[in-house]
Amino acid sequence: MLEKTGDFIIQSSNLIWGTPLLILLLGGGLFFLIYSRLAPLRYIGHAISILTGKYDNPNEPGQLKHYEALSTALAGTIGMGNISGVAVAIATGGPGAMFWMWISALLGVSTKFFECTLAIMFRGKDSNGEIQGGPMYFITEGLGKKWKPLAIFFSLAGMIGVSPMFQANQLTQILKDVIFIPNLSVVPANISLYIGIVIAAIVGIVIFGGVSRIGKVTGKVVPLMVVVYTVSILFILITNAKHILPSLKLIIIDAFTGQAVMGGAVGALIITGVRRASFSNEAGLGTASMAHGAAKTSEPVREGLIAMLGPILDTMIVCTMTAIALIITGVWNNPSVDGVTMTTLAFETGIPLLGKYILLVAVLFFSLSTMFAYPYYGVKCLGFVAGAKYGKYYYYFYAATILIAATTQLKVVISLIDLAFGLMAFPTVISTILLAPHVKRAATDYFSRLKAKQF
Repeated sequence: MLEKTGDFIIQSSNLIWGTPLLILLLGGGLFFLIYSRLAPLRYIGHAISILTGKYDNPNEPGQLKHYEALSTALAGTIGMGNISGVAVAIATGGPGAMFWMWISALLGVSTKFFECTLAIMFRGKDSNGEIQGGPMYFITEGLGKKWKPLAIFFSLAGMIGVSPMFQANQLTQILKDVIFIPNLSVVPANISLYIGIVIAAIVGIVIFGGVSRIGKVTGKVVPLMVVVYTVSILFILITNAKHILPSLKLIIIDAFTGQAVMGGAVGALIITGVRRASFSNEAGLGTASMAHGAAKTSEPVREGLIAMLGPILDTMIVCTMTAIALIITGVWNNPSVDGVTMTTLAFETGIPLLGKYILLVAVLFFSLSTMFAYPYYGVKCLGFVAGAKYGKYYYYFYAATILIAATTQLKVVISLIDLAFGLMAFPTVISTILLAPHVKRAATDYFSRLKAKQF
């Protein structure tokens, strides 16, 4: 029964991640980029200024500072998708999958700009009167109450999509690979369940503290985890510097041939790249707009500019470094490894003796920070559907999924999350396209005031 359920999930995920969703995500991103006249890319410098806190005002509506909102969003995007997700992409589609992750991320910059601008522009209130943002609110506030079924559809899919199953699964796997299997003569049969219980307990301590604690925790953890991982990857790249350009060349060549793994199936390779990029940076899926919708600001465009930095930091930088490390060390071509096990092997090869332990620390930071951030999204989704007073019950469902994921196969777990993400993308991107004129007018006004130095 469980095997049949797993097969059904895998087949359903592959079905939804077909041509229509590909056109929606890539076509939508291209539309936003052209429609905005490249505004997101032209104002990256200003976005960084906003991030430093230059424009923060504690008296403005919202719950999180700009930096905390981005940190919470990045905690959900810079995570296991960068470590395991890239490995899954390359194992499935070869090095060329990384190129299509770049294209998806580049277009995702403009998608996130529009999506998260709308999250502030059309904030609503939950049943407790608390200001909230996200696709379910900009759908109902921007398009009207008659669109509420679409908002509910997003929320239901979102409760699955933001579950911590992938993070819990991969954290459990690396703990087994690095700590338990090498050091125990007999590994307990239920070791995965025991690890899952411990993870669930740690996550529970943080998430029951609410969004304020989540913002504070992720604000401290995200920079540290990025530094640890980045320094380690840079060491591998620097000590193998002569192989960097050949690796980049392989990525580009394979992107248009698909010969490395997929035998020339370029279309399937593009889908793999876009699918894993969406898993990594979540542009067009609606999760980030729920975090940015809680930002303390009365300037929607300002938060859109902050949000667009996500795909740049996440996919263009962190994922690229991971991909090159996998290629340089040669582990990408090993059919017996996948996910975090592949990345662990790359770290063992690139940093002998210490590599796997460094990665373990990074994985601990990446996975836990994501698991700290995601329940905030789930609470908002359940609160929208059933009422804010019931939102807190999502935490119990969230903890239960950690236990399930720790004992489930990676392919089934990642397919379930992909399926939910695909379902979330349809209402998010479609509603963002319909509301795009509001963003364009707000952006024109904001940038004219910026040029006039009215801030």
